[in-house]
Amino acid sequence: MSAAIDVRQARTPAARYRHSLWLLTARDLKVRYSTSFLGYFWSILDPLVMAGIYWFVFTVIFQRGVGHEPYIVFLISALLPWTWFNGSISDATRAFTREAKLIRSTKIPRTIWVARLVLSKGIEFLASIPVIAVFAIISEFTATPAKLQWGALLFPLAIIMQAVLTLGVGLIVAPLVVFFRDLERAVKLALRFLFYASPIVYGIADLHKHPSLEFWAAFNPLSGIFSLYRAAFFPQELRWFDVGVSAVLCLVVLGIGILVFRRTIHAVLKEI
Repeated sequence: MSAAIDVRQARTPAARYRHSLWLLTARDLKVRYSTSFLGYFWSILDPLVMAGIYWFVFTVIFQRGVGHEPYIVFLISALLPWTWFNGSISDATRAFTREAKLIRSTKIPRTIWVARLVLSKGIEFLASIPVIAVFAIISEFTATPAKLQWGALLFPLAIIMQAVLTLGVGLIVAPLVVFFRDLERAVKLALRFLFYASPIVYGIADLHKHPSLEFWAAFNPLSGIFSLYRAAFFPQELRWFDVGVSAVLCLVVLGIGILVFRRTIHAVLKEI
């Protein structure tokens, strides 16, 4: 026992942070799926249902004028990362209110309570990636198969950028909701607006018809991130200007999030 204690004490602060983060993330995933019959499939069921709805509406009813073929691959390649972002931010609004007693009784860095949400949802996102591969394989039997492009090499960059952005937004939202409870509903409305303001059911290439919208859309950090994901199958969606703007905005949002979090966390602990 003493040897184990010595090992723990010998860990660097960064190592202890990673260890605590992983323990809490693993706990979240176990609690989420231990009593679930479908388990892992719940992480992909929601985006699949949404993709099916949008595929039907835009291809069958409105004879789709946006996106690229195969449209189902085009949709899912943005819907899955959107599910990661949307789920993380939605949960971040309850990061401190849901487990207030546990947060007050532990002395681990408070940012972990936000970071573990981003990580757990990110793991679910990574676990759902095979769905894209399945539909890409199925599309081989259609008139316009989805061919894997060199842009697949940019996938890790997209994941890193999205993780930075999501953590930054979460660090802003999580403490402020404690003081302004109406902010939780406001965040839900903002996420609903952001869904349609982001190139998910449509693509960046579709904005060429609207030059003014195309310019301002670049300042939505999700635009550049989603273009990186889609570059794996749709290289025409990759626009480096959007990616560059997104990278800068991701770092800015993370910086603001850290600043807001540090200035409010002591008051948050007193409030909860």
